[in-house]
Amino acid sequence: MNTSAHIAKNLREVYLSGNWTASNLKSQLKDVNWKEATTQYSNLNSIATLVHHMTYYVTAVAAVLKGGVLNAKDELSFDHPPIENETDWQAFLTNIFNEVEGFADLVEQLPESKLWETFEDDKYGNYYRNLQGIVEHCHYHLGQIAIIKKLLKE
Repeated sequence: MNTSAHIAKNLREVYLSGNWTASNLKSQLKDVNWKEATTQYSNLNSIATLVHHMTYYVTAVAAVLKGGVLNAKDELSFDHPPIENETDWQAFLTNIFNEVEGFADLVEQLPESKLWETFEDDKYGNYYRNLQGIVEHCHYHLGQIAIIKKLLKE
């Protein structure tokens, strides 16, 4: 398995199933309803906001992998569409998981040599740094989501 395939595997595992940490986003969210997802505990971001923030970068980098340009701003990464009922929440999750699967497919197809090329601008480093960074970023926020979920269910 080449490096691109390993990164794609790690993306699928942190979002969808079975990574070595025994936790993934899909399983963490399976029993979270829309009210819990949109509740802000103390001064922490809501679960929905964190899920959107995690996937904001997936969407932005996917556009580059499809031949587009990087069009992302950190200050916009926490702004998600309104979630006003369970139907909205489930549609939000379906969209997130579909985006991640499509992104993992794109990553998997990257030639090994592309990983070491500059990603958009020298200040961003190479493709590998950005793709692996997304996996690491997801693990970081997955931990936050697990803690917030426990706090909300107390």
